[in-house]
Amino acid sequence: MSKSDFGLIGLAVMGQNLVLNVESRGFQVSVYNRTTSKMEGFVAENPDKNLVGAKTLEEFVESLAQPRKVMIMVQAGGPVDAVIEDLIPLLDKGDLIIDGGNSLYTDTERRSAYLEPTGLLFIGTGVSGGEEGALKGPSIMPGGPKESWEVIKPVFEAISAKVDGVPCVTHIGPGGAGHYVKMVHNGIEYGDMQLICEAYQIFKAAGFTNDEMAAVFEDWNTGDLESYLIQITSKIFTIKDEETGQAVIDVIMDRAGQKGTGRWTVMSGVENAIVISTINAAVEARILSSKKAERVAASEKFEGPAAKIDLDKAELVKKVKDALYASKVVSYAQGLDMMQKVGEEHNWGLDLGSIARIWRGGCIIRARFLNRITEAYEKNPELTNLMLDPFFNEVMNETQQNWRDVVALAVSNGIAVPAFSASLGYYDSYRCERLPANLLQAQRDFFGAHTYERIDKPAGEWFHTDWPEVVTD
Repeated sequence: MSKSDFGLIGLAVMGQNLVLNVESRGFQVSVYNRTTSKMEGFVAENPDKNLVGAKTLEEFVESLAQPRKVMIMVQAGGPVDAVIEDLIPLLDKGDLIIDGGNSLYTDTERRSAYLEPTGLLFIGTGVSGGEEGALKGPSIMPGGPKESWEVIKPVFEAISAKVDGVPCVTHIGPGGAGHYVKMVHNGIEYGDMQLICEAYQIFKAAGFTNDEMAAVFEDWNTGDLESYLIQITSKIFTIKDEETGQAVIDVIMDRAGQKGTGRWTVMSGVENAIVISTINAAVEARILSSKKAERVAASEKFEGPAAKIDLDKAELVKKVKDALYASKVVSYAQGLDMMQKVGEEHNWGLDLGSIARIWRGGCIIRARFLNRITEAYEKNPELTNLMLDPFFNEVMNETQQNWRDVVALAVSNGIAVPAFSASLGYYDSYRCERLPANLLQAQRDFFGAHTYERIDKPAGEWFHTDWPEVVTD
C-alpha cells in the first residue's frame, strides 16, 4: 500500500470534515482516534474515500510518507500535550506536527520551543469556518517557522476556501502568531454576533415579526453589511420548530455559551493595555446571559421603562443598519489594533492586509467589507487605526448620528445595548482632542504623588503639586 500524504488525529466532527476535505483534493489520508471504534466507523462510512485507518499510533505514523504531516484535532490544553508526547518517539527529524485546535497562543509558543531541539517541525494553526468550512474550505491561519509552512503549504492551499481564486490561507508569522490571530478573529466574531443580537432586540421592541426581521437581514446581506453572520441570521428567523410549530428562535433559551477564546482575547487586551471595548462588552454579555435565574429574579425587583419603540419601521431599519455598520468597523479596528501591537512586541511581522484577505472566505467573520480592510492596509501598511482610512473615516462620519440615535433610543427604552454603547464610547473617546484624564492625573497626584505632564511644557517632563491636606473625621 502506498504511504499517505497527510495524517489526522482526532475524529470529532471538525476532524472528520477536514479529513474529507483533504481527501477530496487528491490526497491519501491516514486517520487515528483514541477510541478505535470511532475511527473504524468513520472509515466504514466512507468506503469510496482514499483513507487509511490506524488502530495504533505506531501504525498511524508508519502509514505516512516522509516528511510526515500530522495534524492534531483534539481538545486544547493537556490533551494536545499528551498527543505530542506520544508522537515524539515515533517521528523522525523533519516530520511536521500541526496543532489545528483553538490552542492558547502561549501554549503554542511553549510547544514550539519544546520541540525545536528534537528536530521535529511544529506549526500552530487556527482554522475557522466551523463544520461546513472544514469540509468545503476554511480560512486557515498557520503560525510557526517558514520551514514548517513550506512543508504543509500545498495541502493547506488546496483545502482552504478560495476568493477570486486566491486561497484563504497564508503564513501568519513565527511562534504563536497563527493561534493569536485566530484568537483575535474569534474575539471579533464575539463582537459581531453581539451587535447583531442587539439589533434583533431593538427590532423586537419595535414589534417586528420574525418574517420582517428575516427580510431586513436578507436585504442587508445584499449591501455593505453582506457577511456570513448576517446571512445565517436571516435564515434563523425563518426556521420552525417541529415539536411546537413555533419559530425555533422563540423556543431557544437566552443563555449563551462560550469556549474561551473570547475571554482569552479580553485578557490579552488587558495584559497589553489595548482597548477592545466592543469585544469586552460582547464577552460580558455572554457571561450575564448565563445568569438566567438571577436575571429572572432581578426582573421582578428593579424598575425600568417598558421597551416600546414607535419609530417608523423603515426609518428604524436605516438607523440600526448604520449603528451596526459603524460598531462593526470599531470591532474590527480594535481587533486589528490588538494584532498590530502584540505582533510588534513579539516580532511576528504580521501583515494585516493579508490577514484580512484570508478572512474574506471560509471563516465565520467573512464579510464584504474585508476587501476594504485589505485595500486600506495595502495603501497604508502603517495605518494606526482602521477608522482613519479615508473610506472608513467617511463611513464613521456618515453613520455616527444614526448610531447615536439608536443608542439613545435603546437607553431610553431600557434595552441593554452594551456592544453598541461600548463601540460608540470608543469612537467618541478616540476622536476627542481633550479627554478628562487631566482630572484623573490630578487625583492620582493628589493621593499618591504620581506626578503629571503639563500642556505648556515639553512631553516627558513630570510635575507635582503640593495639594492641600484633606481633613477627615
